[in-house]
Amino acid sequence: MTIGQTLLREFDQEMASSRRMLECVPQEKLDWAPHSKSSTLGKLVNHLAVIPGFAAMIVDGQGKRPAEAKSKAELLALLDANVAAGRTALAEVSDNHLLATVLVTAELSMPRTAILRMRVFSHMIHHRGQLSIYLRLLDSAVPRMYGPSADEKTPA
Repeated sequence: MTIGQTLLREFDQEMASSRRMLECVPQEKLDWAPHSKSSTLGKLVNHLAVIPGFAAMIVDGQGKRPAEAKSKAELLALLDANVAAGRTALAEVSDNHLLATVLVTAELSMPRTAILRMRVFSHMIHHRGQLSIYLRLLDSAVPRMYGPSADEKTPA
């Protein structure tokens, strides 16, 4: 089993949590933002839908910025397409390619495995946490991520 294949289990789990979160987004609130310095809900969820595709960009160095989804159906389709691209890249990449050190910025280089962890996994988790706050402020249900959410627990 390759490193990429071992990452797929975590990738699938994180992407399923992200999909559950995006399914709860109230489409009529995409222009809403909790603060003047915050992104709109629409910008945040579009970013979340694109992040899984970063895996393919990190692995094969290719990618382009997709058009912004304007509806929940488009958003979920965008997420699904990026998850599929990320899954394919992880399933097919060699260990040598993942372990190779590459230039991230002019001052920083690291193995692709570390870039995947930082730019896909941790990045997705961070923004999904932001989305959970947005959903709560909009009085929308917050789904489970790593266990039942307050909305899924039965009262004692």
